Amino acid sequence: MTETTHTQPRPQKGTATSRSPEFRLAEDALRGLRQDLIHDAFAYRPLPRMSVDGRFTRRLSPRLREYAVWAPHAAVLMGALWVMLISASGNDSGGGFSSLLMALLAVCPVLLTLFRPVGAFWCSMAAAPVTATFGDSWSDWPWQTGSFAGHLVVLTVVALRTRPRTAAWMWALTGMYGFLVESVLGAGHYASNTGPMMTISAFLLLGATVFHIRRAAQREVTAQQTVTAHERSKRTLLEERTTIARELHDVVAHHMSVVAIQAEAAPYRVENPPPELEQAFATIRENAVAALTELRRVLGVVRAEDYEAPDTPQPTLADIDGLLANVRDTGLTVEKVVTGAARELPQGIELSAYRIVQEALSNTLRHAPGATARVEIGYVLGGLGVRIVNGPPTGLVKPSPGAGHGITGMRERVTMLNGEMTTAETDDGGYEVTVFLPVPLTDAPA
Repeated sequence: MTETTHTQPRPQKGTATSRSPEFRLAEDALRGLRQDLIHDAFAYRPLPRMSVDGRFTRRLSPRLREYAVWAPHAAVLMGALWVMLISASGNDSGGGFSSLLMALLAVCPVLLTLFRPVGAFWCSMAAAPVTATFGDSWSDWPWQTGSFAGHLVVLTVVALRTRPRTAAWMWALTGMYGFLVESVLGAGHYASNTGPMMTISAFLLLGATVFHIRRAAQREVTAQQTVTAHERSKRTLLEERTTIARELHDVVAHHMSVVAIQAEAAPYRVENPPPELEQAFATIRENAVAALTELRRVLGVVRAEDYEAPDTPQPTLADIDGLLANVRDTGLTVEKVVTGAARELPQGIELSAYRIVQEALSNTLRHAPGATARVEIGYVLGGLGVRIVNGPPTGLVKPSPGAGHGITGMRERVTMLNGEMTTAETDDGGYEVTVFLPVPLTDAPA
């Protein structure tokens, strides 16, 4: 009998299964370092101009706003000037080639942040040992005075222009450089300023990180508000269409019912009607009942479960006077002007015109308290013109904020009837709504 042994295959060296969690963590960290500070470190990334649509810049005059866009660049230049003054005041020799070299090595990385931010950090790190070697200020080690100030400015600008993780890498590399130089070259000989560098830079980078988080939160809130406003507008449009469909259902259903009843009763109004006439009226009635059933089936889905058809007839232009009387009771001074020969129009036209006047006057009450309004109704050959105009708000009552849903509803009604609608502010600070609803001559009642 042969004995069979089962052995598990050994993982090959270099595969992911042979790597410990610590190794993978270090590998991810090095990958992040290469991505943030090494890959395309000296790529050309010019500092963008500042947006002028903020809370304060929006209030500036157009000419000042042209200059305000360069505020970030001006801030970097001011920082470079400040670093130059610090470098000049901190140099013990007071002049000569050494002072000029110290100033250039401190200022150039600051100016480089305008075009190559990550490269500016590496230049500042490379300039630090040079200034420490050629500098004559023995009290500052391993950061000379100008280099200390310049590196802080570079860290702040680069942190504002990059991601928070990049700022963390810069802070860690700065600390590694300081502690390495102290332990190897400066132990027991120099007064270290690495501690102050790490403390001050930590606060500056923390402020830059908070700025990044706040700006990202603002962008997210703005995007969410845009999506919410879009969804609210769509919901309002659907609700208004539902309301219009309900009203049209009531109007059309009423007329179709009248047609069916009259077609059924018509043969009895004629003595000894011929069979052809009876068949014709029967066909009319059947078609009217079928159309009414289909109408109720299709448009009935837009009704809410608790919706009940109104007991009173739908309003028309004949009810405008009652609407204006109710509005006047609220304190709004409103005038009505009718031009042209008043005539009866299709019920859908009159209902939509009434609702448009009603909504426009409601907007006047909400947004222009204390103003006067004027309703103009013009009967023309090809349709109906309606214009509602109000003056600017007066008095102590503040306008009520709105989302523009009333305008959306009016425009939807006009579009449904193939009409035209314009809205605009008047020269005196008021508002006007102008609507034209076409009425074909064949549709006008005789």
